[in-house]
Amino acid sequence: MKFAVIVFPGSNCDDDMVYAIQEGLKEEVDKVWYTEESVADYDAVLLPGGFSYGDYLRSGAIARFAPVMESVIEEAEKGKPVLGVCNGFQVLLEAGLLPGAMQRNKNLKFICRPVQLRVENNSTGFTKAYESSETITVPVAHGEGNYFCDEKTLEQLKANDQIVFTYQDDINGSVAGIAGIINEKGNVLGMMPHPERATANLLGSDDGLKLFQSILNHWRESHVLTS
Repeated sequence: MKFAVIVFPGSNCDDDMVYAIQEGLKEEVDKVWYTEESVADYDAVLLPGGFSYGDYLRSGAIARFAPVMESVIEEAEKGKPVLGVCNGFQVLLEAGLLPGAMQRNKNLKFICRPVQLRVENNSTGFTKAYESSETITVPVAHGEGNYFCDEKTLEQLKANDQIVFTYQDDINGSVAGIAGIINEKGNVLGMMPHPERATANLLGSDDGLKLFQSILNHWRESHVLTS
């Protein structure tokens, strides 16, 4: 399986993503600069955390129009797995691949610490390696991670099982404690916590590794069924 890690000006978790794939999965991975025009040759696309250019306007609002994003959107619409973490989640929201928006944390402070998440849906291609309702420890590092959506959208997310991760504690004010959501098709996941920073016990937790293993296993299963 071949992964693409999209690098925007200001990305600072791209190396973490590469490490998770190379060392955690032993799979192939390339950094893809934001000016590239195609990710069609890759089996999965990862949008890392950081501070994408134009964040002074709104997180992800300018990065969403980067040349590479047109291809990311096209591949996502075809069903290719796309994961956006932290700033990557913000970009996915701005691109319309996921519903809702991000606001400043409720205490208006940057939060950087391990948090506990509850796995709300373990039937997705990103979470099959987890147990239902499993509690995992994954770090967060964000200033604008307060997820917001209107009541109608929230009801749709709940009805369609699109809420994948929730915070065990209210750390940033997110609606319904949402830490990660998936699109209706199930191939695009956005989450604020950093699973790529929790892929080995040396990092304090290896709970995030199961997410990447889930992507790989789901891809393998899909290709066996279609081969």
